Amino acid sequence: MNSIKSVPARVLSRRPGHSLEAEREQFDKNQAISISKAINSQEAPVKEKHARRIILGTHHEKGAFTFWSYAIGLPLPSSAILSWKFCHVLHKVLRDGHANVLHDCQRYRSNIREIGDLWGHLHDRYGQLVNVYTKLLLTKISFHLKHPQFPAGLEVTDEVLEKAAGTDVNNIFQLTVEMFDYMDCELKLSESVFRQLNTAIAVSQMASGQCRLAPLIQVIQDCSHLYHYTVKLLFKLHSCLPADTLQGHRDRFHEQFHSLRNFFRRASDMIYFKRLIQIPRLPESPPNFLRASALAEHIKPVVVIPEEAPEDEEPENLIEISTGPPAGEPVVAPDLFDQTFGPPNGSMKDDRDLQIESLKREVELLRAELEKIKMEAQRYVAQLKGQVNALEAELEEQRKQKQKALVDNEQLLHELAQLRAVQQEGARNQGLREEAERKASATEARYSKLREKHSELINTHAELLRKNADTAKQLTVTQQSQEEVARVKEQLAFQMEQVKRESELKLEEQSDQLEKLKRELEAKAGELAHVQESLSRTEQSGSELSSQLDALSTERNALSSAMRQQEAELRAAQDLVQEKEAALSQERQRSSQERAELQGRLAEKESQEQGLRQKLLNEQFAVVQGAAAEARAILQDAVSTLDDPLHLRCTSSPAYLVSRAQAALDAVSVLEHGHSQYLASPEDAYALVAALTRFSHLAAEAIVNGGATSHLAPTDPADRLMDACRECGARALELMGQLQERQALPRAQPSLVRHPLQSILQLGQELKPKSLDVRQEELGAVVDKEMAATSAAIEDAVRRIEDMMNQARHESSGLKLEVNERILNSCTDLMKAIRLLVMTSTSLQKEIVESGRGAATQQEFYAKNSRWTEGLISASKAVGWGASQLVEAADRVVLHTGKYEELIVCSHEIAASTAQLVAASKVSCAAARDRLAPDWAAAKAGAGRPALSTHCCPTQVKADKRSPCLGRLQECSRAVNERAAGVVASTKSGQEQIEDRDTMDFSGLSLIKLKKQEMETQVRVLELEKTLEAERVRLGELRKQHYALAGGVGPPGEEEPSRPAAAPRGATKKPPLAQKPSVAPRQDQQLDRKEGTCPPQLNY
Repeated sequence: MNSIKSVPARVLSRRPGHSLEAEREQFDKNQAISISKAINSQEAPVKEKHARRIILGTHHEKGAFTFWSYAIGLPLPSSAILSWKFCHVLHKVLRDGHANVLHDCQRYRSNIREIGDLWGHLHDRYGQLVNVYTKLLLTKISFHLKHPQFPAGLEVTDEVLEKAAGTDVNNIFQLTVEMFDYMDCELKLSESVFRQLNTAIAVSQMASGQCRLAPLIQVIQDCSHLYHYTVKLLFKLHSCLPADTLQGHRDRFHEQFHSLRNFFRRASDMIYFKRLIQIPRLPESPPNFLRASALAEHIKPVVVIPEEAPEDEEPENLIEISTGPPAGEPVVAPDLFDQTFGPPNGSMKDDRDLQIESLKREVELLRAELEKIKMEAQRYVAQLKGQVNALEAELEEQRKQKQKALVDNEQLLHELAQLRAVQQEGARNQGLREEAERKASATEARYSKLREKHSELINTHAELLRKNADTAKQLTVTQQSQEEVARVKEQLAFQMEQVKRESELKLEEQSDQLEKLKRELEAKAGELAHVQESLSRTEQSGSELSSQLDALSTERNALSSAMRQQEAELRAAQDLVQEKEAALSQERQRSSQERAELQGRLAEKESQEQGLRQKLLNEQFAVVQGAAAEARAILQDAVSTLDDPLHLRCTSSPAYLVSRAQAALDAVSVLEHGHSQYLASPEDAYALVAALTRFSHLAAEAIVNGGATSHLAPTDPADRLMDACRECGARALELMGQLQERQALPRAQPSLVRHPLQSILQLGQELKPKSLDVRQEELGAVVDKEMAATSAAIEDAVRRIEDMMNQARHESSGLKLEVNERILNSCTDLMKAIRLLVMTSTSLQKEIVESGRGAATQQEFYAKNSRWTEGLISASKAVGWGASQLVEAADRVVLHTGKYEELIVCSHEIAASTAQLVAASKVSCAAARDRLAPDWAAAKAGAGRPALSTHCCPTQVKADKRSPCLGRLQECSRAVNERAAGVVASTKSGQEQIEDRDTMDFSGLSLIKLKKQEMETQVRVLELEKTLEAERVRLGELRKQHYALAGGVGPPGEEEPSRPAAAPRGATKKPPLAQKPSVAPRQDQQLDRKEGTCPPQLNY
């Protein structure tokens, strides 16, 4: 189990609130930025990161609605490069975007076609490419909409291809033709691009050339799949149809094969494509479809896109392999309160919060869907309006043709009547003149009719203007953009001017016809003399005119029926428009109702949220109340322990009492801060609950250890210490009672507990004995010698690990080499961190000596502070011993003569030893305790009570808090802990990889054999459990003996206590100068109820 863990995210920060609207705005903003950066007028290829963000946006919203909402606003007609890059981005979105992108692009086919037609009529180099590219995109959209089995990326399996082709030969034939057309569009685009490139220079290295070549990557991907599918389909067709029937298919395939092979060859020779795509090579000759076995020789061309390298490369470590955590990441020990009571409730989302977030997401989705419906309605209304305008224009044209036919018919009738009158009254010339005058008057009447028709056209134009106003109102209601309205107005104005010009032209034409008729009348008067001569011819042509009249009558009837049909179609179109408008109004009304309903639901959810907030306050107070009750029980148990007869056997040292009292005073400050924070923010009771838990335990420990210390103290100080402990318990119980009541909680004063705790602290300091000097004249030299020996041991360990690494590389390989390198690298990192820590510790010790020795020498300073000096000697020996043990364990693991657990234990041991050295280096008199001081009873001139070790320095030895060496020492200590955790992690990982985890096979066992093996396994489990329990008892006895040998040393003539105080697991004393070091204990020690003793605390 790792000894270093990360703090959960729920403890470090409170639950943040998310806004769906803010996320949507941020998404739209990011998409707009990516589109504007990807599609611009610079002659450079589209950057992959911008296109990737656009594609990810389509997957985020499951469509291309946002992309098209920004794309239709781009000024594509103004720049051919802008249109070219738009086509490139659209091609990538179709290939790699969401599946719904294809249906969204179907709605904008007309926009794509218009851009292509616009640039196709202009003599621009990019314009011609845009024209070809738009045709390819339209073909691609049509193909994939018609055949949804093929995704836009064209990557399907052979089974899907067989299913799409089916068994009908006609369907296979048609699908092959469509794929040929698809391939032609792809190849035409590639040929157009290469045609514009200058092959004499390295055009692929220039920005202009790369701008043209970039879309060919998608073309290469499409062509590789299309080539494979056409080969498959052609072989299938040749198995069903005669070879002569498919001659055209073979010729077309051979032409495409040579073009595709030439395209792949030219592209693979360009440097630009070599680093972006791996282009396949086609065979020298096309497949022979007349031989069925040639299908087995066909190899599918595969296009490979290399993975993109990361933009920022991570710096390499000093050693090749490292699995430890980052050096800059702080390591936080797991919280004791979280381990005991579980994580706080405020950091977990309940079902109501999840339901509220779900409803908010539904509201956002409904809003987006409503906006999408509105946009669809706008586009639908615009399409209907265009259809109405087209139908009205067509109806007007039919009316004009009808009017012209009627005029021509009347003219022919008049001419026929005139000829008949001339035939009947050939002798009366004057009557003919009068008839000609009547014809002129009829012409004038026709002119007046034309004026009336002109006025009708003006009225029609006014009606169109009124319709335009109504349409503008409808477009305003449906939020049509102002540019679209202006464009419609301009079109209508243009149509109005066109109608006026046509009317004026027709008036001029009619005037010319009138003048022409007058001239004809004069000509008729001149020709009157020749009428008699042409009378015979007129009689002959009368029968012809009659037949023409019949034909004209038939044509008039046809025109009349056509006019009635057009009027019926117009009425049907008007009815359709009215139905669509009614449906649009109903949809708008339904949307408003849904919006009102959603707003009501949102208000209801807000009221529910307020209720939940009030419930949260009540729950937080209940948590505080429960924590106060539990703390009260703990304190009550501690106070009752003072009067317990069994507690008379418990003893404790004054030094440990001082440490517990000081920790309890610090907990009082934390409790005051938590109390004020809860009063300011009742929604968060985490700080107060944690402070209550820590204060109750520390105050209880101070009370219990105060009573235990009083058992060894003289009578007067012991009585005063017991009174102070009882007063502290009474004040703490009163405080816990106030915290349990809602009315009394604001009036609670945690500071009232501070005075009795200070009394306990003062009495404990008075009871601490003076220490004795041991070999003071040798301590200074021993410190320098031991620190130098520790540094040498670490250097030797690093060198030995490097030798082992080199040996492992020569003697092992594969997984074994990988595990050994990872373990040895982590050990190397740990040794380097320890070496840096020892050097920093030495610098800090020198700084402490220089700042504290005054006029004395270093030897005198070490002799004066002998307990601190002996702590340094013990800590340095422990570090050196731990380094050598770690190297030996690593050597045994690499040589497979040791166990992985040995390496894990050594890493824990060396982490504890370095923590001891750090504590000994920066120690102060109030926080440092030495394990080698004589017992308190011996210092009291041989009292008969059992001895307890004290840990008090005679003078103040303290590092400056602002010292840079102290800061570096703390950083080195954290680095050592991280490297030790890395050793444990790499060891466990290697152990898991090496272990053989074969599955057990029970297939050949009968029921009786299975039952027998089950019983044998149960017996083995019971034996192992018994052995484990015995080993745990033995470990406890070993730790007790180690504790007695390390800390229970008294004067020479003193007898050893009959029952030494038991230490909890993991809490052992520091070793003497020649002993093996031990692991550092936890900060918060609990009372050992089983042994009835309160062990002293080991502080470094």
